[in-house]
Amino acid sequence: MIPIAKDGWLAGIDGCPAGWIAAFMRGGEFRIEVVPRFAEALAKAALVAVDIPIGLPEHTGHGGRAAENAVRPLLGTRQSSVFSVPSRRAVYAESYAQACAAALETSVPPRKVSKQLFNIAPKIRDVDTALRADPNAGGRVFEVHPELAFWRLNGERALDEPKKVKSRCYEPGLALRRALLIGGGLPEALVNAAPPKGAGADDLLDALACLWVAGRLARGEARPFPDPPPRDPFGLPMAIWA
Repeated sequence: MIPIAKDGWLAGIDGCPAGWIAAFMRGGEFRIEVVPRFAEALAKAALVAVDIPIGLPEHTGHGGRAAENAVRPLLGTRQSSVFSVPSRRAVYAESYAQACAAALETSVPPRKVSKQLFNIAPKIRDVDTALRADPNAGGRVFEVHPELAFWRLNGERALDEPKKVKSRCYEPGLALRRALLIGGGLPEALVNAAPPKGAGADDLLDALACLWVAGRLARGEARPFPDPPPRDPFGLPMAIWA
């Protein structure tokens, strides 16, 4: 169990077009916000579960970090949502060409960076910078993944419906995720609320899935993949929690 002050907020955070969508919970209170920088949401919460890679290795093997390789087999057809995280050098590269070159030099077997991962690299750097700037933040910020959260909510079974088809929200997949979140104890009105400006319906549901895991973390119920988590050269744990 992670000690949290009685008035401390839990947060589930996911990336969105406007920056980050954060779902906050304290007892029976809930609120949703969109903020441009991760540090702004971090400052408002005692415990954070965020859908972004935390901990960047110097070198990687097949499939990225051990965390990605640990959760992919659990997710069935949803495993493509778990991107292979490259080395720190690749994540901090200024261009896609430079990122690919760095990744090729720091991976075995040599592998370039996927476009999807490169597109979220600024958000990875945003979180990495915030955690390395605050030595105390690492003990209250945890990497999660919405599809792993939904796997847990679904009785540890992979979901058979995507949340998007051809980059557009897919209502049957969203409806399935809403039902799981409500079944997991989140208020129906919160789950069915319209997303705030700057975020999509899928972003809101992912942030709420992260919030659900934050509750598990606070109660000492969540587990890391892999267990125990390895650490990067800065001491940040490299594990996905659910």
